[in-house]
Amino acid sequence: MTRLSRPTLPAALLAACLAAAPALAFDLQGHRGARGLAPENTPPAWKKALEIGVDTIECDMGVTKDGVVVVHHDVRLNPDVTRGPDGKWLERPGPNLHDLTFEELQRYDVGRLKPGSAYAAGFPDQQPVDGTRIPRLADLFELVKSAGNEKVGFDCETKLSPLEPDATLPPEEFARRVIAEIRKYGMAKRMMVQSFDWRTLQVVQKEAPEMRTMYLTSPRTLKPAAFGKPSPWLAGFAPEAHGGSVPKAIHAAGGKIWAPNQTFLNPEMVAEAHALGIVVIPWTVNDPAMMARLLDMGVDGLISDRPDKVREVLAGRGK
Repeated sequence: MTRLSRPTLPAALLAACLAAAPALAFDLQGHRGARGLAPENTPPAWKKALEIGVDTIECDMGVTKDGVVVVHHDVRLNPDVTRGPDGKWLERPGPNLHDLTFEELQRYDVGRLKPGSAYAAGFPDQQPVDGTRIPRLADLFELVKSAGNEKVGFDCETKLSPLEPDATLPPEEFARRVIAEIRKYGMAKRMMVQSFDWRTLQVVQKEAPEMRTMYLTSPRTLKPAAFGKPSPWLAGFAPEAHGGSVPKAIHAAGGKIWAPNQTFLNPEMVAEAHALGIVVIPWTVNDPAMMARLLDMGVDGLISDRPDKVREVLAGRGK
């Protein structure tokens, strides 16, 4: 079985590829708004991201039982961030967002991390906002419009899995719901739709070419050995069919933006992507040392829970 490659280019060729990289504005993305500072994927986090001055607000999308596009990371309610109508923390994951109407979903509070959880330990600076509910994608658009911000972009992920087909809408219908909502609010040109499940990206590219797509990757979704066959996440564009090259697989899929896991990246891979005209914006980068390392590789942006720290690192470099 072909291994996924981490190409090593001759020094002269690498330098030439880096020099040929597209001259683009750096894209600072606030992950789930600004998860490190406020409850994720909620208006408080979006407001914090706008205060910091991000270029793009990153978020996640689901679709409720009655067809409302909402902003939430998990396919089902997460006990680490969710309290029920009785005010108590959920004891187990669920129910699926797609099994609840939007009105039913509003009974749950997502304004605080569960005290004592490993999840909460990872975000000690997050300030709770009790009473916060799971918002609609429309609420994000309306908040940005109300703020008078005509420049900030959106990077919104379709949250579904080929391993759990019954937990959400099918990929085609999911993508079409999202497309319709984005067009309804006139945000198509400010939007990039991202996904680990590349099937939705193929629908967006075909049916909404005015929107950008971002190809998310992680070792979990890339390695065929994890499934005993080509990965079901990649819509048939397996890297092993392209010499083990992830950038070449994305290029074959028609992708122009790649969001790799921060640990699965080296200068040669960035250079290879740039040579194919692919922008590279890794996730989720919260450590200043890693920010500096990736900036030295020539990445085109960073997705971070702490966009304020990215701002500091960029300012230290005179940017």
